[in-house]
Amino acid sequence: MNLSFWENSTWFSNIDFAVIGSGIVGLNCALSLRKKHPKSKIVIFERGVLPSGASTKNAGFACFGSISEILDDLKNHSEEEVVALVKNRVEGLKLLRNTLGDKQLNYQENGGYELFTNEDAELFETCKSKINYVNKLLKPIFNAEVFSEKGNHFGFKNIQPNLIFSKFEGQIDTGKMLLGLIKKASEENILILNSTEITHITDTGENVSLQLNSSENISVKKVFIATNGFAKQFIKEDVTPARAQVLVTKPIENLKLKGTFHLDRGYYYFRNIENRILFGGGRNLDFKAEETTEMHLTELIQNKLEQLLKTVILPNQPFEIERRWSGIMGIGKQKKPILKAVSKNVFCGVRLGGMGVAIGSSIGKQLAELID
Repeated sequence: MNLSFWENSTWFSNIDFAVIGSGIVGLNCALSLRKKHPKSKIVIFERGVLPSGASTKNAGFACFGSISEILDDLKNHSEEEVVALVKNRVEGLKLLRNTLGDKQLNYQENGGYELFTNEDAELFETCKSKINYVNKLLKPIFNAEVFSEKGNHFGFKNIQPNLIFSKFEGQIDTGKMLLGLIKKASEENILILNSTEITHITDTGENVSLQLNSSENISVKKVFIATNGFAKQFIKEDVTPARAQVLVTKPIENLKLKGTFHLDRGYYYFRNIENRILFGGGRNLDFKAEETTEMHLTELIQNKLEQLLKTVILPNQPFEIERRWSGIMGIGKQKKPILKAVSKNVFCGVRLGGMGVAIGSSIGKQLAELID
């Protein structure tokens, strides 16, 4: 990197807390550290020009889980664990909204819907039969009935006649969310260094040596890893990258679709952005290929997204694709995030399981609280 004396002394010397990753977890971690340590030097290191993982690339679902996802979780977790997962998501969303305010987030509570294809008729019947059971399970969190059946008034084709609806699901603008958090960090004298990749971490016990961009080494006191799907680079934990591919249409005249929508057990998801449709998912078409940190697109998934737009979501409406992209989530065998000390001076808050918007704020806060 060939740092000058001024660069080294201003940005890279006497760092108390280094946060790796400038997404929702990293920024919330840094803001929480600032509250507890008002005079400390806090620096966030970000490998990309913008947050590189999922924080500005996700669909902006302010959600806690569709009914099929909750029933799926109940196969691998106890009722208490599933209730705790949902509660954490609800509380995390509340923290995010309190931190930035609904105007900055462009938060809208238009409700969430789950669609079932004709091939998933059996799953639809199962979910329908379990509505009362799940509502009873979640009643202590929402103090209301969460799920109910709704007719298909959106013009969807090739699906079961009814949708399962939750009035508590919302949507946000993730670009504005990150912009709001970055502004707060700047106001709190937290430095953010973009295009600065941490390539190696060594905890000596006294301090931590960080290698920057495979060249310069600097010394810091404590390190917080908030890289989610990219965490395998630094820690040996059950966290696997999962690529999510997304597209967004050009504006569509008289678009009636409003809200957030899940299809095929949540492997596909779509929503309106004003009069556009954002549509993503499809990693179930090739799980192994999508376990990657490469930000590429594949014909297999992009073609499937377009096919579903034509045959299910917008069967009678012409549309054009405006933009395509991908983001990297962090998943594992368990839904519970990994929040722990990796060594004496290194800590991690990763494996958000595709629920970054919901739990990123609270995971960032808890990550900062791992130190005394």
